[in-house]
Amino acid sequence: MNSETQDAPAARPRAAVILNPIKVGDADEFRAKVDAALSERGFDDSLWLETTEDDAGHAMARRAIDETVELVVVAGGDGTVRVVCGELARTDVPVAVLPAGTGNLLARNLGISLNLDEALSQLLDGSEQRIDSVLVKGDQLGDDRFVVMAGLGLDAAIIADAPDDLKKRVGWAAYVVSTVRNLNHPFVKVEITVDDKSPITRRARTVVIGNVGTLQANIPLLPDAKPDDGKIDLVVLAPRRISHWPRLALSLVIKSLNEGRHIERFTGQRIQVKADKVVGRQLDGDTIGNGRILSAEVDPAALVVRVP
Repeated sequence: MNSETQDAPAARPRAAVILNPIKVGDADEFRAKVDAALSERGFDDSLWLETTEDDAGHAMARRAIDETVELVVVAGGDGTVRVVCGELARTDVPVAVLPAGTGNLLARNLGISLNLDEALSQLLDGSEQRIDSVLVKGDQLGDDRFVVMAGLGLDAAIIADAPDDLKKRVGWAAYVVSTVRNLNHPFVKVEITVDDKSPITRRARTVVIGNVGTLQANIPLLPDAKPDDGKIDLVVLAPRRISHWPRLALSLVIKSLNEGRHIERFTGQRIQVKADKVVGRQLDGDTIGNGRILSAEVDPAALVVRVP
């Protein structure tokens, strides 16, 4: 067989890298490391796309899909990861989450190192796993998705009160500072509906719906939540006084400690939370428009992720 009749060499796979440039200290060094790691694994001519103030990743993820890349690498905060993962849901395009923000909650819950070099090795030499995505809607909120947590009340106030400049200086400890400032956040009366069960009413400081359960410092807010179990979990935190917070916080860390009536949890496939007044809300660490309703439904195995 002569060279003219031989099959042409197979094209090398291509990756897209979606970067929030304000989340990395030296963008050039970051790009050089990522490009080198991808080239070593056979990826050629990677497509680099940067998010902007006006677009946290929607157009960039859609372009990656249109370019038919074999892998999307996303490097940014929880908000950038949420947007990109939302666009990639139900596309079968795998996403590798490189920690580059303050919270990095999806990366933490998937066991991905917060060190860039280690994370690159874990993800590019790792395997693929299907995890759930969560469809969410509410008043003054268009149809959206999240992969980590959504909530209303205190947790939204904590996020709003932890500005970017403080997070740059002290990292995730900025959320600790903000939590202390907001411990006396007012109660809100909420109606909670899980699947087809009858609604129940609670008074809460905060209500969180989670696809995963672990916060920074490995605090298991929702210890039974798993990203691939086809369910979503909800926690109601309702300490009556500031003096109740230390025991509540301790009970989150020490599972054997009785949580008492200040913590209540629920699990289902569809969960709606309706507050009796307009309150702050958040999706994956980003504040969204204030409102009264968060309605979430799990979309099982919708997202393909790279894991160690």
